[in-house]
Amino acid sequence: MAHIHPTSVIDAKASLADDVEIGPFCVVGPGVVLHSGVRLISHVTVVGLTEIGEKTEIYPFASIGLRPQDLKYHGEPSRLVIGCRNQIREGVTMNPGTEGGGMLTQVGDNGLFMVGAHVAHDCIVGDNCIFANNATLGGHVEVGDFAIIGGISAVHQFVRIGQHAMIGGASALENDVIPYGSVLGNRAHLCGLNIVGLKRRNFGRETIHTLRRAYRLLFAQEGNMTERVEDVAGLFSDCEPVMEIVTFMRQNTSRGICQPGALDKDA
Repeated sequence: MAHIHPTSVIDAKASLADDVEIGPFCVVGPGVVLHSGVRLISHVTVVGLTEIGEKTEIYPFASIGLRPQDLKYHGEPSRLVIGCRNQIREGVTMNPGTEGGGMLTQVGDNGLFMVGAHVAHDCIVGDNCIFANNATLGGHVEVGDFAIIGGISAVHQFVRIGQHAMIGGASALENDVIPYGSVLGNRAHLCGLNIVGLKRRNFGRETIHTLRRAYRLLFAQEGNMTERVEDVAGLFSDCEPVMEIVTFMRQNTSRGICQPGALDKDA
């Protein structure tokens, strides 16, 4: 039977696994699903059609599943699905989707969402992501696996962030970031590849060297972007990480691709 502190308010229509732990002064609304091993430390609010995966821990004053911050939302039964083994720290906010974005906000597994982070409506966040303190996503943002978003950073709505990308602290990001890219600054610019992250995740020297060669070609002065992408696709077709960047850059997007600053043409 779930362990529930007597000061918490749990709606009878919520679904709780037998080993869920709910600390003091929490609120869990109807339609919420808490899977095995979920812990609400204290003062946590979880409402709406929200599902939280196994062994996710949520810390005080997090607000999960409340109405999206979108004036076009009119009460449609949209969902928020959070994966397994996430750490959702104090004051984090996550909102469900809207009719205009597929009715779903989704967060993967093994994420760390530090104090004050925000995942807006209709965002899709991959596995093993880290959001540092007060990292903020606008609506409809896509974040790939192993991406890191630095503290006090803001991501414009509809931006895509590729897997293994690094968003530097206090950045304002309004364009898509290629997989393995590193960006920084107000109206952030690409400042190379996330070499430190690649090494930490045991990418080999040869793969990193190949990625650097491809990066230089992609952002060279010669030709236009479409031509350079096709050239890189032909030259590096046997390198999976490079082809992930190519696929990302070929996809339709409402935002442009984040470009290097004047001094950052070399990865």
